[in-house]
Amino acid sequence: MKTALTIAGSDSGGGAGIQADLKAFAAHGVYGMSVITAVTAQNTLEVRSVQNMEQPIIKDQMEAVFDDIRVDAVKIGMLSSAATVDVVAQSLEKYKPALIVLDPVMVSKGGHYLLQEEAISALKDKMIPLSTIITPNIPEAEVLIKRPIHTDEDMKDACLVINSLGAKTVLLKGGHLSGEPNDLFYDGANFHWLNGKRIHTNNTHGTGCTLSSAITANLAKGASLIEAIQIAKKYIEIAIAHSLDLGNGHGPTNHFYELYKKANLIPLLSK
Repeated sequence: MKTALTIAGSDSGGGAGIQADLKAFAAHGVYGMSVITAVTAQNTLEVRSVQNMEQPIIKDQMEAVFDDIRVDAVKIGMLSSAATVDVVAQSLEKYKPALIVLDPVMVSKGGHYLLQEEAISALKDKMIPLSTIITPNIPEAEVLIKRPIHTDEDMKDACLVINSLGAKTVLLKGGHLSGEPNDLFYDGANFHWLNGKRIHTNNTHGTGCTLSSAITANLAKGASLIEAIQIAKKYIEIAIAHSLDLGNGHGPTNHFYELYKKANLIPLLSK
């Protein structure tokens, strides 16, 4: 069985972070493992507080996994502090996993900052060069390139700048722009537009985590980068279209809708 490791923060509400990553791995038939970098007190409305893990326990978690279990692909989410970036980067350099998907989590759906200001430079200097692919949304890319993104040409320029920071490939997600949520994939030589369909729902908590984890799972299974992205985009569109109306804020996506459908469990779950 193929495996994937998520290195990210825990979401007590279950919609994003480690919880979303493991659900996405499972939905794609990949065995999921985790390294928890932070614990958030979070629900569909807000992030109430964040407790960063100490560096020794992050290091120990990574060594415990890598020393015992084959890791086919790694997904990196919330890193929070410069010290966390350092310890994760050191461990990745030690174990050298072949596939690393970096989702540069910076702000929660409710507007809470999840990456400290001083950690941005560390992310750019130490983590981006290790990534096989980085998957920023528009606001995250604007922070990385230090200028606004409004047009298709801006998106292309942003991909080139992020690539110059050391990322081998870039998937720039266009959902924050007006119109359809079309994404741009830059493979280091050519641009590939990946069209999307905007689904009007308030329940989009954890979409970035879920998409990047789906990409990671499919890379672990042997898909090419473009194939992994295409499969992941279709998966997240279905998960959003059948999202769960839980809580009073941004509800979560439905990670297992297709599996429930195949098992004829949809009527049971709707009761």
